[in-house]
Parts: sequence; C-alpha cells; structure tokens
Amino acid sequence: MNTILKTAVCLLLIHLNATAQVKQQNIPRVDQMPNLPQPLKIIDYKKLALDFDKTVYDFNAKGKFWPMVWMDDSKKNYPQDVVGLYTAVGDVRQGPNHNTGMFHEALATMGATLGATLVGIDKNKQQNLNYVAMLKNYFNKETNWNIMMNNTCPEVALLGGGYGRDWWYDVYPNLLFYSVYDKYPNEPGFTEIAKSIADKFYEADVILNGNYDYSYFDYNKMKPMTNNICTQPDAAAGHAWVLYMAYKKFGDSKYLKGAKSALAALESQSKNPTYEVLMPFGAYLAARINAEEGVKYDTNKMLAWTFDGTPICREGWGSLVGNWNGIDISGIFGSTVDHGGYGFLMNTYDAAWPLVPMIRYDQSYATAIGKWMLNAANASRFFYPQYMPNDHETIPELADVSKGVIGYEGMIRQSSYKEYENLKGPVAQGDGPLWVLGENPKESQFSVYGSGHVGIFGSIIKPTNVTGILQLDLLATDFFHDKAYPSYLYYNPYTESKTVTIKAPKGQKVDLYNTITGTFTAKDVTSSSKIKIEALSSAVIVCIPSDGKITYQDNKMLVNGIIVDYKFQPKK
Repeated sequence: MNTILKTAVCLLLIHLNATAQVKQQNIPRVDQMPNLPQPLKIIDYKKLALDFDKTVYDFNAKGKFWPMVWMDDSKKNYPQDVVGLYTAVGDVRQGPNHNTGMFHEALATMGATLGATLVGIDKNKQQNLNYVAMLKNYFNKETNWNIMMNNTCPEVALLGGGYGRDWWYDVYPNLLFYSVYDKYPNEPGFTEIAKSIADKFYEADVILNGNYDYSYFDYNKMKPMTNNICTQPDAAAGHAWVLYMAYKKFGDSKYLKGAKSALAALESQSKNPTYEVLMPFGAYLAARINAEEGVKYDTNKMLAWTFDGTPICREGWGSLVGNWNGIDISGIFGSTVDHGGYGFLMNTYDAAWPLVPMIRYDQSYATAIGKWMLNAANASRFFYPQYMPNDHETIPELADVSKGVIGYEGMIRQSSYKEYENLKGPVAQGDGPLWVLGENPKESQFSVYGSGHVGIFGSIIKPTNVTGILQLDLLATDFFHDKAYPSYLYYNPYTESKTVTIKAPKGQKVDLYNTITGTFTAKDVTSSSKIKIEALSSAVIVCIPSDGKITYQDNKMLVNGIIVDYKFQPKK
C-alpha cells in the first residue's frame, strides 16, 4: 500500500471512530404509539396527490356537485380572475352561483397549489392558467391589512372561519404563501407581497412586545384584539416562522430579530398555548434557529406542546393515540378529547411539513419523529372512503362523489351525529353539514380543503424494500433552506435489525453519511447500497459527493462548504 493511500485510509478510520452516537430524545406522546401500527398499509400519497390535482382542477368534471372549481371574477385586491375551490363537497355557500362566487378559502386553494407543486406539478403553467399568480388575490390590500388572508374580502369572510377574529386563520395563509413563494420565486409581485407580510409581522411583534395573549391582531390598525374566541399565543410560532423565512430570503437582520423575539414569546408561556396548526412550526424553528444561529430555544418544550394534548383553551388539542376496535389511529392530529378523540386530515398532513425537516437540524429526535410519521402515514389512509371499512363511515353509500381523491374531514371515536353514534370507532365523518344546518348536504363531510394538502405527505414519503420502513425526505418541505445534499430519515419499527437498500441520486457517485452515528455507512455509491438499521432505531442519511472535501466549523461538519451535520459530536 503506497503512502498516499495509507494516509487516506487512516484519515477515514479516524473519522469513522472520532464521533459519538447522537443520543435520541423521547417525545412522551409518541412513546405511547405502537412501534409498528396495525393493520399496516402505506398508500401511495404521491399518486393520490397527482390524482387529486388532475381530478379536482377539471372545470369540465361531471357528476353530482362537480366540478369542484370555478372562476371568481370579482377581482378583489388585484385586477385578475381567481380560481375558487370548494371547502367541502356541495357546500351551499360556495360555487359560481352563491355569494357572487367570492366565497373560497386560501386554506383550500393555497394548500392545493402547494401540495401539487411539492409532487412536481407546475401550477403556473397548467390548462393555460396561472394558479400561482391567482393567489395574490388573497393579499388583502383593499382592507389595508396587507397580509395574506383566508378570504379575498370581508364581505364573505364571516360565512366561514377566521378572517379578522380568529388569529390562526389570519396567520396560516402567510405560511402557505411563503412556502409557495419558495417554489415560485420569480412570480411577478410575490417578492413585494412577501416583504409586506414580513414587515407587518415584524411591526406586530414589536407592538406585542412578548405578549401574544390575544384572540387576533388587527393588521390594519396594528392593534391586538380579544373577543369570544380563545386567546392564541401560539400565533407567535407563525410570526416567527414567517419572519425567519423572510430573513433567509432577504437577509434583513430585523427579520431575524423579529423571529427570535416571537419565538422567545412562545417559549415563555407557562402553559401549553397550542390552538390549531402553528405549534409544530415553533418546534421546527427552535431546532433550526438553534442549529443555524447558535441559540438555545427549548425544542423539547415545543414538541411536547405539539403532541401531548394538554392545552387549556383549545382543550385536548394534540396528537391522538389509540387502537379503536382493532384499528391503530395513533399519529393523527386534532382533539384528543372530543367524543373520545377527533383527528383531522389537514392537521395531520400539515404537521409533517415542519416536523420532518426538523430532523436535519436536530437528529436527536429522528427515532421519535420517524415513529410518529409511520403511525400518521398508516392511519391517514382511513380518512379516505376507499380505505376505511364501510361500517366505520357515516356515508359509505355516497362515497362515489369523492372520486377516490377526497377524504372525510375527520376521524372520530364516536360520531358527533346522533344518527351515527352507534357506529364503532374509528368513524370517518366531517363537520360540513353543521356549517349550514339543514342546507349543507351529507356529502359536505368530504373535505376538499384537507385533501388538497396531500402533496405534503406525497413529497415526503417513499417506501423502501422493507415493509414498514419509510424513506422520509428531509428537504421536501424545508423551505428557504441553505444549500444541502439529499437527506433522508429511516425508522426501523421492528424488534430486530433490518437491512434497507438506499438508491444514489441518478448519475452521481456519493458517500452515505449517517448523522446519528456520525459515520459513513457506504462509500463511492453509484447505484444503490445496503445499510443496517438496528431494532427500534433510526438512521439519517445524507448523500454527499464522493470526492468532497470535509471541513469542520464549531460543531458542524461540512462537505465542499455545505453543512452536512449540524450536531457533529467528536469523541472526548
């Protein structure tokens, strides 16, 4: 062996033995979930997302209550038509012939646009329409709020949830917008909108000065407000996430300052402030900002708040755990107490958006998040009538209206409808008929808005050669991230070790680096390689160039100047 080769081998061996295993942290609520949920079946969420887009965006679709889309020519906020998308099948308030066609929600249209984009559909060049540009109409400049809102105007806002009285409804469309903006950075007008939103959120955080204990914030009067709706301190998580994305995009230090301030306001809460969908974004941002900025927000605290179902105001809101009549439903998100537990499709999909990429920045939660995602991916198929047994659905005889792409809004232990309360849980149902009593049809239990977010799961989840071991893409929903190499989380739910085949990116020669062990599991991979994952453990694999130059900076490991491991732990 020549001297150069000996040196190279020695350096590699030094690296392989110089790191310590990253100790895994528990999430107590996830500990209560089964390692391997039953009955086990992971559906093809990417195909479901592609089919949803193709089916729901068909203006010529035939069938009762179809098509699900229409054009709104009211030209609110911008001089352009905007597509409307039903919130629920057959909602009598919606469509071109009701409320002058203006009642449609950003939760539906933005969520469906994002979901389709994540699975590879270009939504600004589809059917000769630019669905991305249409989202600008939700930017409420006519009201001087100058942020994205759930409706285009207040005239129809009170027909549904939120809009200037329920904080998460006002904040969340801005998270959806920023995510779409990341995928379409050159869409005319988006940069100006993104800056306006960030400026509003920054100014609001300054005014709030650490106290987010309000029902909503009036972004026109720039004044916090209280009403009969719960106070929602977790709005700070939404502010923080948007401001940090703005900082990564524009580099303005005031946005970083605002993000830190809002996150500190969230962290300072003495009781669980979870309200709806925003807390997971606080946990993600805590991990990311700790890794990138060298601070120490309490990620553990925010993850516990996300999962454990202990908020006071929104009683029981968190992740459900249980086996109901032989069906594991663990991992879905919603109320842990309503009629024994009531989980929702959109909330479950959207929790994966921040929680999965969080592992890039703090791999100590890899096993917990991998276990949760396996449970969530398994249980979420039961929202769809083609996968839920008929005797666990409220309206299986009407399922054809869903065309195989629209799921029920929720899954409940005992139905909240008297006529279905004798069904055995889990019961797939939805709240649509309660929104307009006596008018909304039974079919409005099928949730268009929640089903549109399926692309989040579709972009993250891929099967491996081992049933029950998923490949979770850590970059798919890690918006505005720095340069990164393909990164994946694998969780082994079995009580014995398993060997998983990992494919290299096409046309590349890579080394496979595991951020949990801090070691290379394979070198010079051109097609595929097998890795061993120990029982009830996980691996976080980064595919790095085989000829890359390794350097270290503080506790970070870099390859060709790109961070691979944010928590590199040399042995002491």
